[in-house]
Amino acid sequence: MIEIGLAGWGDHNDLYRSGVAARNKLKAYSSHFPVVEVDSSFYAIQAASTFEKWSKETPNEFGFIVKAYQGMTGHDRKGMAYEAEAEMFRKFIHSIEPIRQSGKLKSVLFQYPPWFDCTREHVHTLKKARHLMGNMPLSLEFRHQSWFTPDMRARTLTFMEQQHWAHSICDEPQAGQGSVPIVPHPTNPDVTLVRFHGRNVSGWKSHGQTNWRDVRYLYHYNKQELSEWRERLLTLQQHSKHIYVIFNNNSGGHAAQNAKDLIQLLGITYEGLGPRQLDLFE
Repeated sequence: MIEIGLAGWGDHNDLYRSGVAARNKLKAYSSHFPVVEVDSSFYAIQAASTFEKWSKETPNEFGFIVKAYQGMTGHDRKGMAYEAEAEMFRKFIHSIEPIRQSGKLKSVLFQYPPWFDCTREHVHTLKKARHLMGNMPLSLEFRHQSWFTPDMRARTLTFMEQQHWAHSICDEPQAGQGSVPIVPHPTNPDVTLVRFHGRNVSGWKSHGQTNWRDVRYLYHYNKQELSEWRERLLTLQQHSKHIYVIFNNNSGGHAAQNAKDLIQLLGITYEGLGPRQLDLFE
């Protein structure tokens, strides 16, 4: 099954009727898409009560892809906010327990930074993260080309299979070592994640500039590009039971429309979405 959604639900104003309150946006979002990526968990470990609230606000079949906390993936290089690594992982696992209990946790996404290259030390880091997360469903996304060079690609994919990491396949700008190519190879029979980051090379390289968030994911996928992905997704579906597709190209507000375009191209109709809120004269 291919389930398509967006990264976050707060910024996609084209989905919501005018004046909808922030507290009601997730409920409104769930009337459009069956899955969402939680990005706030990357910046801080959320309270378990927050995930419990989100679970109650969404339909029974709704799913969450939860991004791992930045301290768990080495993004936060200023120093660990927790006294011990194991404690940090325990608190994260506790925080997402409500959606795991409800069956709505589809995967925890470990997206590693551009400087996380293919070394023995970093392979050990991945093994340790897998161990600390127990039997949680995990997805793995790289941002350094060294994992997928011709001599390392097969070894990387085999390692992911052996360690039970689902592959987070990326469509992103090809901008040197700090990006990865499209590698449409599933590593888990249950789950494969596909994330669309856009193809804005200059914006991708703007990290650190004051306006980088406004341009990094500024991209609109055209119909030909999405049609190419239609064929890839149908092939991936033969090897993974669940394909979760997340559009993250929202610097210019293109994610929601591209997601709906792809749903239409695939001819998908989702059952069990939340009730659609209608405008006064609709």
